[in-house]
Amino acid sequence: MTHDIHIIGGGLAGSEAAWQLAQAGLKVKLSEMRGGGDTTPAHQGADLAELVCSNSFRSDDADRNAVGLLHAEMRALGSLILAQGDTHRVPAGSALAVDRDGFAQGVTEALSRHPNIQIVRERVDTLPQGPAIIATGPLTAPGLAEAIARETGAEALAFFDAIAPIVYRETIDLDLAWFQSRWGKGDGTDYINCPLTKEQYLAFHAALLAGEKSSFKQWENVPYFEGCMPIEVMAERGVDTLRYGPMKGVGLDDPRTGRWPYAVVQLRQDNASGTLWNMVGFQTKLKHAEQVRIFRTIPGLERAEFARLGGLHRNTFIKSPELLDRTLRLKARPGLRFAGQITGCEGYVESAAIGLLAGRFAAAELLGHALAPPPRETALGALLAHITGDAEADTYQPMNVNFGLFPPITVKSKKADRKLLYTARAREALAGWLAA
Repeated sequence: MTHDIHIIGGGLAGSEAAWQLAQAGLKVKLSEMRGGGDTTPAHQGADLAELVCSNSFRSDDADRNAVGLLHAEMRALGSLILAQGDTHRVPAGSALAVDRDGFAQGVTEALSRHPNIQIVRERVDTLPQGPAIIATGPLTAPGLAEAIARETGAEALAFFDAIAPIVYRETIDLDLAWFQSRWGKGDGTDYINCPLTKEQYLAFHAALLAGEKSSFKQWENVPYFEGCMPIEVMAERGVDTLRYGPMKGVGLDDPRTGRWPYAVVQLRQDNASGTLWNMVGFQTKLKHAEQVRIFRTIPGLERAEFARLGGLHRNTFIKSPELLDRTLRLKARPGLRFAGQITGCEGYVESAAIGLLAGRFAAAELLGHALAPPPRETALGALLAHITGDAEADTYQPMNVNFGLFPPITVKSKKADRKLLYTARAREALAGWLAA
């Protein structure tokens, strides 16, 4: 099949971009190196849009949460990623979490069946000459990364991203742990909670600090992304950091005591059958044997068996505010667009959202139409603007979508109502953009 545009990378962004272009009637070649003899340090299989860290797309509240609003906007634009996320949803309170295998299989099948998409399992080491979208994500192959660096004249930035362990449900002791969502949200079975007393917490904290970590001497000074911080790095910040972060017991009533625990470890369902549960916020660079030893000191996990242990991988992104225009084109070579985490957005949903926009911008250009960027008042527009110029290029770091990226609300209002004002304004702005 001849193609109108070449997409390199079959992750969330590349898959979404391919879908948007194909739905617009354009022929797409989608190159993905996994399944063609290559892989990455983080991926497990060859399905497109594989989730390598958490299985959560975070809050689905479109009224009071920026990422929930982004979900709603992507659904309105026919997002494949959100459609498959909804299809493969698993219980997670007010969040959208998915069965990771079913989700990736669903995306792969949808793209494979589309008559306008040709999926080629190959590693691409050079930049394409024709219209293309680079969506190779945080684990871009070295050859292509070098080609990008040569083309942009700027060095890629890098940091580490950490992966949380996954536990087999049948090995969790529910005589000690219990089911409950914080503040009673959801149906009450969305999270498993393992409580720690003060003495147990202090011993666990000390074990994290003393545990043997993986060594990455070549990249030791590379910063971590704050939203995916290894748990032992958080522990180094102070004895109570974890207790006010991923291990906070607030809003959780231990049925054995009727009180909030001093600290708690939460596990969230990771697949539709409920056999796998991931340790929320427990990204780690502890060596595998140390993970097993230390995490089995957590009440309820004494006999835990792990389907996957935590790990660490390199994450690479370009200096997008300096290099990309408002439609995600490389200024030095407008035939190339970038999408997803390689642009410096952070998170599954944000990555897919930028892939959606790159696909729509490319489709409009190839079909001879004009497509203005979405208004900054929308979640899509705020995220795009941050990536393509609003952020300070010299200090640019990955960021999730948040209301701090939106133009400020100028009308006087109660603090509790401000998020509602942001989302109401965004819906109105999106409707106007779609109608234009």
